[in-house]
Amino acid sequence: MIDEALLKLLVCPKSKAPLKQVGDELVCETSGLAYPINDGIPVLLIEEARKIS
Repeated sequence: MIDEALLKLLVCPKSKAPLKQVGDELVCETSGLAYPINDGIPVLLIEEARKIS
């Protein structure tokens, strides 16, 4: 789980919109991307994100 204070600072690199944690991913509803969290570290690379519907 990502610390709440850190989560408030993180934004989607594509849309600059806020992210929310869903399971082991950080989800951006604006861009429709889900970024993985590997070993507690968010991977905020657009090329590593998966598209969500």
